[in-house]
Amino acid sequence: MGRETLALSWALAAVLMLPRLAGATHSAWALCSKAGVFADLSAQELKAVRSFLWSQKELRLEPSNALTMAKNSVFLIEMLLPKKQQVLKFLDHGHRRPVREARAVIFFGAQEHPNVTEFAVGPLPWPHYMRELPPRPGHRVSWTSRPMTFAEYVLLNRTLQEATKPLHQFFLDTTGFSFHNCRNRCLTFTDVAPRGLASGQRRTWFILQRSVEGFFLHPTGLELLVDHSSTDARAWLVEQVWYNGKFYRSPEELAQKYQDGEVDAVVLEDLPPEGQEAESTEGPPLFSSYRFRGDFPSPITVKGPRLVQPYGPRYRLEGNAVLYGGWSFAFRLRSSTGLQVLDVRFGGERVAYEVSLQEAVALYGGHTPAGMQTKYIDTSWGLGATTYELAPGIDCPDTATFLDALHYYDVDDPTRYRRALCVFEMPTGVPLRRHFDSNFSGGFNFYAGLEGQVLVLRTTSTVYNYDYIWDFMFYPNGVMEAKIHATGYIHATFYTPEGLRHGTRLHTHLVGNMHTHLVHYRVDLDVAGTKNSFQTLRMKLENITNPWSPEHRLVQPTLERTGHPSERQAAFRFGRALPRYLLFSSPQENPWGHKRSYRLQIHSMADQVLPPGWQEEQAVTWARYPLAVTKYRESELCSSSIYNQNDPWDPPVVFEEFLRNNENIEDEDLVAWVTVGFLHIPHSEDIPNTATPGNSVGFLLRPFNFFREDPSLASRDTVMVWPRDNGPNYVQRWLPEEGRVCLTPTPFSYNGTYTAV
Repeated sequence: MGRETLALSWALAAVLMLPRLAGATHSAWALCSKAGVFADLSAQELKAVRSFLWSQKELRLEPSNALTMAKNSVFLIEMLLPKKQQVLKFLDHGHRRPVREARAVIFFGAQEHPNVTEFAVGPLPWPHYMRELPPRPGHRVSWTSRPMTFAEYVLLNRTLQEATKPLHQFFLDTTGFSFHNCRNRCLTFTDVAPRGLASGQRRTWFILQRSVEGFFLHPTGLELLVDHSSTDARAWLVEQVWYNGKFYRSPEELAQKYQDGEVDAVVLEDLPPEGQEAESTEGPPLFSSYRFRGDFPSPITVKGPRLVQPYGPRYRLEGNAVLYGGWSFAFRLRSSTGLQVLDVRFGGERVAYEVSLQEAVALYGGHTPAGMQTKYIDTSWGLGATTYELAPGIDCPDTATFLDALHYYDVDDPTRYRRALCVFEMPTGVPLRRHFDSNFSGGFNFYAGLEGQVLVLRTTSTVYNYDYIWDFMFYPNGVMEAKIHATGYIHATFYTPEGLRHGTRLHTHLVGNMHTHLVHYRVDLDVAGTKNSFQTLRMKLENITNPWSPEHRLVQPTLERTGHPSERQAAFRFGRALPRYLLFSSPQENPWGHKRSYRLQIHSMADQVLPPGWQEEQAVTWARYPLAVTKYRESELCSSSIYNQNDPWDPPVVFEEFLRNNENIEDEDLVAWVTVGFLHIPHSEDIPNTATPGNSVGFLLRPFNFFREDPSLASRDTVMVWPRDNGPNYVQRWLPEEGRVCLTPTPFSYNGTYTAV
């Protein structure tokens, strides 16, 4: 009877808790109703901004897809986040909702001195004003720093086709493909960046490849340097040619030397024409193909396990707001930089105002000109806008809720990206916590366990060859995790013996170039308020006299607490030991006298790649630090920009400047800037694609004396078992045990298109 009485008392306690839970739910939904302050622009709002801009005749706008650089066109429209203090007054104190505005980026190419200018446009949904958004003091956005556009690529393709006409026979002889009258045996290209060697240049190296499935792995051995800085595409020209280890002044010189037998030409193996590979069942598939091949010693011939949720999702999704257990948060998919979560709360109490992706870079080495030049800075390549469709059952579980995204990025109409995000709950495969309490006599006193579950918000970015999977994960015990997985095709160049100093030979004519992935996050923590301090904890050994045996010595660990009152003291460079415990603390204390804190725990294999101050390093000075902590400033919202890639020598945003004033960070609104990453030395198992296991990094935000006890005690997933003297063991559950459920999975579907709205 004792167990039944205990269960009854807990049931009574649960009933008494209902009013409190109802109040918390009401409060959470009140917060949810305000999450629209962070929402991305709707199709109607994007069209309203576009129409307003086109109505301003002095802008002399032309369509983005017009095939000229000498035009004024709208490149980007996205939501402009209101100032934090205005948002907090709205969220927390019932003030008026902040004015809703858009950020618009316009390329002004149809003038004597072309430039790029950004504007705030508002108020939405019916805009009637625009004001210029100036760059940071002391900086400018140069014309050559603008991101590439579809129109520029079309013109570059034409330039390459025209410039390589003398090489037509050379291409046919060495590759079997060409740029001219090629139908399904065409050449294509990959361009690399930075585009030149100094500010003001727009000179790009192009890798010519055969256009087949996985063309990134099919370089032809030819690379060309094109100057396309002029607004007149007729003035663009090929400045240099590299083929199989040697430089030539022009395509004409290479063609003539080839005709004269003076070129060490490499004849590539024949490949099936583009499009026939997927349909062909004869012969082995391309090594760059995803097609099934080979056998396991123990064949697997049936579908694997899959998630089910018999009672539907346990999270609530309303617009851009999510409620899950103790968690509530808003999210947006910013076209420029990617996924953001905002107003992150647990138990109704704010933990972070913003956690967001800022930048992703990949820094390469190589023997070919393109290989050694490549330092990709991905926000310039559409990091936030290349969020293509997620496949149910592969990219996200079948049970996920899929959401579309709208982007206005190098287009003339808002574009809908189907199933660009997903939200789902999944088992972690390991208990959140558990204990078996042995009686040391062949039995037990009790067993208790809590099934591991986590809510995941996911999107992807396919930036040309690489695919990044971006996750924000929310655990029932108040822990939040940010994680990135890298997959997709490697960036590869043509094999030369010298290339092995910079990578690995992966096929007959292929080198996988070594590179370092670095990802930067902004973590605006508001731990029980906006007044926080930063401190670190570490273990220090002490050697003392044993108090209960004075003739002996004792070595034991002690806690060493270090405050970091200024920004420079809280900027940890790579190469310097980063303390294990990184705490952001409120002046408030928990019941046991400890400051309520959240711990930042970084999981990364990153290291600094470029020497500080070295040429292009100005664009990625944040990559000097695995962690830097600064005081919140409205002028320091982003650590990079869409312009840093194409003018890394004089970028408009230099993160190092955020630290120069060395402000006080005690009892201030703090922002943590976190760098994670890993070195990737390609290997044969990266063919055809890099796999996700082992290629993920990220960080966790973990409560540290923030709660009175583990908040996951509120989870009804807990199970306890007690032994009985007679009969079966007593099992206590707080959720009904599932009966048999028969579910018919939804048939797989994939559209793959992204179309104008």
